[in-house]
Amino acid sequence: MKSVMGNYYDAVADILSRRDYPMSYLSDKFCDVDEWQGAARREVRRLLAFDPPDVPLDAAVHDTYVKDGLIYQHVSYAMQYGPRTEGILMRPANAPTNAAENAATNAAENAVGKLPGVVALHDHGGFKYYGKEKITNPKNQPEIMAGFQEEYYEGRAWAAELARRGYIVFVPDMFLWGSRKMQIGGVTGEYVKDVTNKPVDSTEHILAYNEFTSAHEHLIAKTLIEAGTTWPGMMLYDDMRAVDFLLTQPQVDAANIGCGGLSGGGLRTVFLAAMDGRVKCSAGVGFMSTAGEFALHKVQTHTWMMYLPGLTNLMDFPDLYSLHGKKPAMILYDEDDELFTPKGMHDADERLRRIYGKMGAPELYSGHFFPGPHKFDAEMQEAAFAFYDKWMKP
Repeated sequence: MKSVMGNYYDAVADILSRRDYPMSYLSDKFCDVDEWQGAARREVRRLLAFDPPDVPLDAAVHDTYVKDGLIYQHVSYAMQYGPRTEGILMRPANAPTNAAENAATNAAENAVGKLPGVVALHDHGGFKYYGKEKITNPKNQPEIMAGFQEEYYEGRAWAAELARRGYIVFVPDMFLWGSRKMQIGGVTGEYVKDVTNKPVDSTEHILAYNEFTSAHEHLIAKTLIEAGTTWPGMMLYDDMRAVDFLLTQPQVDAANIGCGGLSGGGLRTVFLAAMDGRVKCSAGVGFMSTAGEFALHKVQTHTWMMYLPGLTNLMDFPDLYSLHGKKPAMILYDEDDELFTPKGMHDADERLRRIYGKMGAPELYSGHFFPGPHKFDAEMQEAAFAFYDKWMKP
């Protein structure tokens, strides 16, 4: 069989065949869910190896306006390293675009006094120049985002669509995207020469920047590992910081916090739901497979940000998501997703069903397959929205 490992394919297959995933809940040694979750999270946290010093959020609001039935707020807050995180916070306006939306919004607010909150996680997409703009539709939206949203989201800004249905939705830039992106002025010139000679914010500049950052990923990953930390650790910390910010909003119901996203956002959903107990409900899209299928057949289709050294010695990739515990968890799969093997996706779905069955809560895991390639189209969005409604609204 042809593989990126060539004649060492069999060696990798043999190593994988001897993995028994000792920290999976399917292991015979685990019965109590809370005990297993605590022990497994401690082991994963050790592998993540990122524990920066505390700093105040120092949050600021930079702009507030109403658009398409939503109140948009452009905000920022401090991070321990790198630029401040910028994000977009959206909630239903007092006067939404039609009477039906107004009635639904008022009913939700009157029922609980507060609205459920969702951290919406943007994708990787080979496109690091922008982050939060990929799944929102703010004023002054970059024109280049229209084509991107059409390809992956059927032309919809899904985070904004969710907010219109009675949620407070926060979309942060993540580590190395948008406001958190690598500034080319500090990078060795040989790597960025094709970016610096093009007008800033021009289409040519943006595309050259995205190409530079894709090629630069292996250097970032190797640097972080050599420093004793990991890319997933820094990624997760950024997203947990977003939960911190969302919980400062007085209109948010702290007991009903969700997260979700496509592709790289699906990966972020797996880690955030697994490791942050404040997240009640999660919906990952276009990012689930068994570790064996990743390693043997699809390592070339994925970003360095997904690889956590040593994880497979502890658990399979679906096991990581199951650290969400006895809470509502959804995975939406694309049958023809070129980033995964069909076997990897279906085996992961079956494994998650077995885990939640052993937990005694099979109703909490929802896995669905949709036709087509890698995407989060309108039909899939509606399935995710219905899932959030079921578990996070009174």
